[in-house]
Amino acid sequence: MTIPDIKTIIRQELPQIIAQDASIRDFILRTVSEYYSPKQETESKFDRILAELQLDREEQARKWDENNRKWDENNRRLDNFIHEQNLKWEENTQRLDRMQNQIDETLQEIKKLNRQYDSSIGALGSRWGLYSEGSFRNALKGILEESFGVEVLNINTFDQEGDVFGRPDQVEIDVIIRNGTVIVCEIKSSISKAEMYVFDRKVTFYEKHYQRQVNRKIVISPMVDKWALPVARNLGIEVYSYAEDVIVE
Repeated sequence: MTIPDIKTIIRQELPQIIAQDASIRDFILRTVSEYYSPKQETESKFDRILAELQLDREEQARKWDENNRKWDENNRRLDNFIHEQNLKWEENTQRLDRMQNQIDETLQEIKKLNRQYDSSIGALGSRWGLYSEGSFRNALKGILEESFGVEVLNINTFDQEGDVFGRPDQVEIDVIIRNGTVIVCEIKSSISKAEMYVFDRKVTFYEKHYQRQVNRKIVISPMVDKWALPVARNLGIEVYSYAEDVIVE
């Protein structure tokens, strides 16, 4: 009989033998006990494993709760931090708004003072220019009349037809006459291109209304616009500025 035949017989007969013969059953249990744990030991192992799993679950739950607590705490801190930053931002924004308002008010005051300053300086400059023109005119009249026998006239008349200014207005002309020579003179603290044209129209107005030919046209001014000089040359106007001397022949 071969080993496979023996194994086949054991598989067929062993269950019945174990059920009928207690000694065989004990023998088999003793024989296989070193390969398989007893039921009680197996249950003990299962209980121990379950207990360890329970402890692990409890530990994981505790850690989860701790993490949740830390998360909530961090969220509260973050919320508090954001709230504090928002308060500081609003406070800084309000402070900046107040500063901006103060700056705007200061700028407005500076602009107001600047306008007042410009107006004052402008008025002072205008007054100074008029006074300077008047002083120079009076000095010129005194010197020429007393020392050179020259007649100096300050003509202030009304231009009814508006020949000079394009509309009716008062016209002032300084005229110097010597031995039949007529010189029309314009004395100004400053003169522009447009004012140079106006002066030429004054000369034409004088010739028309007083029936006298003007021999020389002279402008005396310390400040002459560079664009006015070509106009003066084209119109035959002599310009004396800075330290140049006026020579009357």
